[in-house]
Amino acid sequence: MTSRIATFRSRLTQGRPLLGTWIKTPSAQLCEVLATSPLDVLCLDAEHAAFDRSTIDACLGVLMAADMPSLVRIPDHGSQHIQSALDSGATGIVVPHVTSAAQAQSLARACHFGPGGRGFSGATRAAGFGRVPMAEHRQRSQAQTTLIAQIEDVEALEVAEQIAAVEHIDALFAGRIDLTVSLQHSDPNAAEVIEAVDRICAAAANHSTAIGMFISDLNELPRWRRAGASLFLLESDQAFLQQGAAALRDKFAAHVS
Repeated sequence: MTSRIATFRSRLTQGRPLLGTWIKTPSAQLCEVLATSPLDVLCLDAEHAAFDRSTIDACLGVLMAADMPSLVRIPDHGSQHIQSALDSGATGIVVPHVTSAAQAQSLARACHFGPGGRGFSGATRAAGFGRVPMAEHRQRSQAQTTLIAQIEDVEALEVAEQIAAVEHIDALFAGRIDLTVSLQHSDPNAAEVIEAVDRICAAAANHSTAIGMFISDLNELPRWRRAGASLFLLESDQAFLQQGAAALRDKFAAHVS
């Protein structure tokens, strides 16, 4: 059977439609439950949720064991967040608020082994706790490590093509909600916001870079697929719980007087 983790980056860069969700609850058990789901990827949201390094490590351990591709959205651009997530077995990194090609180049170096880049240790989960030879670990990391840059600031719109052109940037992720705020709107459907997302899609397409996004209305899916988007991180574990509870309440109400 083909490994889902081993093929995730190639499926992403080929523009295959991929569906994932956000993990907002710092829980290895919750990750273990969703690791057996038919989703393509789970993204731990360490930017906005209360993940610490130990919890990220525990979550990535169960996801890696289940061959579920995993992304970690790091809280800032610190290389220590990138290294610890990749060492713990993350398939890739989502970086918020990328606003220049220089930032993208620095982030790409931090994700890969080489001069000025990711530090090497053979004693990590990613390296099989010492069982994987250095050459094999480096080769596998080079082939599989996925880097996604979020474009979600006004100043990033002018340089989105430059960011997309940076080597090892595998996808641009249109941060529509933060773009709404950055453009000083309160409606993510405002024409200026939609135009900004279209600009990001065009910038990525011009460099054969994958495009990812969050949408709240699945009726928009065909429109954004036509624009080139292929990675969709939709809803979250919290949304699943809320929807499940609401559905149970409705079913219960239908059977009681």
